Amino acid sequence: MRRLTLKHLETIRTVAQSGTIAAAAVKLKVTAAALTSRIKLLEEDAGVPLLDRAGGRLRLTDAGQEVVSVATRIDLALVELKNTLSAHRGMHAGRITIGVVSTAKYFAPRLIAAFARQNPRIEISILVGNRAEIVAWLRDYAIDIALMGRPPLDFPVASEVFGPHPQVVIAPPDHSLANRTGLAKTDLCNESFIVREEGSGTRSVFDYFFDGVVVLPPRVHVEIGSNETIKQAVMAGLGLTLISAHTIEAEAAEGRLVLLDIVGLPIIRHWFAVRHGDREPSPPAHTMWDFIVAEGRGFLPKVALPEG
Repeated sequence: MRRLTLKHLETIRTVAQSGTIAAAAVKLKVTAAALTSRIKLLEEDAGVPLLDRAGGRLRLTDAGQEVVSVATRIDLALVELKNTLSAHRGMHAGRITIGVVSTAKYFAPRLIAAFARQNPRIEISILVGNRAEIVAWLRDYAIDIALMGRPPLDFPVASEVFGPHPQVVIAPPDHSLANRTGLAKTDLCNESFIVREEGSGTRSVFDYFFDGVVVLPPRVHVEIGSNETIKQAVMAGLGLTLISAHTIEAEAAEGRLVLLDIVGLPIIRHWFAVRHGDREPSPPAHTMWDFIVAEGRGFLPKVALPEG
């Protein structure tokens, strides 16, 4: 493709994101006619259509998807080159994108702020999502490092533990089970439970913990995709929940929520730093990785756990 340039790659990606020539032309600050001509030349050079023009909106063909994938990889390579050159010039500088699973947002800002104070020339972007979103961003090279629980297994990753991640069942302080000790899972089977959405790490722990219970498992009363809303629902008496202990530091300390003493809990998972295994970390990303692994544990919330 002798006429392929970085400008052409950016053109195809912008058109696909915008959906129309007119909208893409505004973003790229060119005329619609010039943009149409640019796409036509690129498709002639490729020998296949890159955009599907049916239905009033432009969508990528399979060939167009390949072009956009290459454009993304080139952008990443250029960013890594910039970071590497900065490192060679003795500049502890560059840009990092961190993916934070939503449960980690209760400590990640403190950890990242501490790193930023030590490395003021490194620019940091943060993306927060549930487990499924974090895995997708890792797979697509959209983030340099993820702070998450169980690392994905369906593509190569590098991972390292930086601290424990306990999972507990919580209740309002006036609940009938609040002052009992040594509860069995079967003691919970008549309780209503509030759970996270499918795809979240907390939901997978809930399903794991109650799998194999001989009697009926707890009835899921309501499903909510936010830890904050779930905590408010528990305090309001809507039900119990199995949740990360690291999300309830303030409420437990103030007595607004209690941790139930249940045999088999807490389940101790782990917090991981994770990156794509096929991508060599840039110097700034390598610096942050080392900081997370060495210092991350110290930023985890402090919650008194039942013996279980």
